[in-house]
Amino acid sequence: MLISFSICSTMLHDLLQGTDTGGLFIIQDSGSCSGRRLLWSFIKAALNRTEAVHVLSFEVSEDELKDGLKGSPIERLHFHNAYSDPLAWTGSATFTVDQFCVEKVTKLIKQTSQVKTAILAIDSLSWILRHISPSAVCKTLQQLKNGGCVANVIGLLHSDMHSRGTVGSLCHLATSLITVKAVLRGDQAMITKRLKSGKVLQGEEVFTIKDDLTVIGQGKPSRSEPQEQMCISNMADPTANLTFNLRLSESQREAKEKLALPFVFSKEKKAALLHTGSGRIVYEPDANDDYDQEDPDDDLDV
Repeated sequence: MLISFSICSTMLHDLLQGTDTGGLFIIQDSGSCSGRRLLWSFIKAALNRTEAVHVLSFEVSEDELKDGLKGSPIERLHFHNAYSDPLAWTGSATFTVDQFCVEKVTKLIKQTSQVKTAILAIDSLSWILRHISPSAVCKTLQQLKNGGCVANVIGLLHSDMHSRGTVGSLCHLATSLITVKAVLRGDQAMITKRLKSGKVLQGEEVFTIKDDLTVIGQGKPSRSEPQEQMCISNMADPTANLTFNLRLSESQREAKEKLALPFVFSKEKKAALLHTGSGRIVYEPDANDDYDQEDPDDDLDV
């Protein structure tokens, strides 16, 4: 069952508060709007709840992450460096892309965390998908979600780097999907949340992120965003430099509308074809017919 509605600021706020456990959260962004600061907001919110957070970072260094989380209680933050050497060329990384499987991730978390469950943040899933098949990545995420060593998995996905099928597979696996895009008032989050009962909730919300990574809800998005209209109007016309014209003038349009198509019957032809009248069948035997009026079945030889 699919339930669609507009939300004020509750759905994104609830996700940040960590009220749902045993889930896979995917933040889907693109080159035009980054979702990394929203991922950091989820990390900070978990740290403020005194939860342990493990970060598999392929695209951001430890210094950059900690600088972004400045002011947060980072003593429970466990950074697993997959940024400096993700393919194990120099042996300097603590985590490599080929280690992304449930056994090695679980072992890594249990070695570096004293709590039974923790939050796992992945920055980003796109880097992993470039080197591991989507089916293997989906299998690992499903096992991590249900395995018990992590309370939630939060992954950043750059949707414009992958095929529609790959993105669809991961998004279908997610219990909560947050798609971000830039609008005039800030960023817009399109949220899809799957409940354990089987219901699916959908909502849209405009939000901004302060310097301290606090997410501020701006209410519902307007139906017509001025920024989107401006972008559309400023797009280059792909038909501007063609050697032929794809558009019709008014006279050409009128001539086209008056043109009778070859397989379209006129009213007169339809009336002639549909005209009903009386008729009869006339049989005229020729000289070679051996037809006996008294025995019509004589030629059957019975």
